[in-house]
Amino acid sequence: MPIRVLLADDEKLILGGLSALLATEEDLTVVAEAEDGTKALNLAKKYIPDICVLDLNMPGKDGISVIRDLHYAHPSIRCLIVTSHAAPGCLKQALMAGARGFLPKTTSARELASIIRVVHGGARYIDPDMAADAISVGESPLTKREADILSLAADGAPIDEVAERAVLAPGTARNYLSNITVKLKVANRHEAVHMARQYGWI
Repeated sequence: MPIRVLLADDEKLILGGLSALLATEEDLTVVAEAEDGTKALNLAKKYIPDICVLDLNMPGKDGISVIRDLHYAHPSIRCLIVTSHAAPGCLKQALMAGARGFLPKTTSARELASIIRVVHGGARYIDPDMAADAISVGESPLTKREADILSLAADGAPIDEVAERAVLAPGTARNYLSNITVKLKVANRHEAVHMARQYGWI
């Protein structure tokens, strides 16, 4: 039986080209294509592919969110993340969500086909350069609660609104954000959000 693959990428040219190239592999068959994360999730639940190849950044749901949802709904589906711009911390987030592979979009279709076979066989594949970048950044200095609160404040909402979202008193929310800026050695929460996103901590 061929390995059944779902492809998801919001760039139509990449999606179409990859689908056509993988179709030339006798042991692979592309059962579904999606241009956003929400559609990818729905199609994966419908077709139950063996492997999902997901772009990291897509409209609707990003690749990590899709993996997280599929990991609980259909744990037999193995997922790979492909990306052109990945913050180092995204690798850890993807692996924690249940990703079985993480690789750059510079990977050729033939290499991807080989990686799909490796992952289908039960192994993981992490691009060596991306793994090295992730290791060099190190662990996030933020606690989970701090990261959650910084995420809630990422859109620049006023303190009262952030506090309401976090179910905290305004003074407590302000203290959290102040402590976060001190930990990250930045001037304000906007810089903290930028840094945390850059390193994939939120």
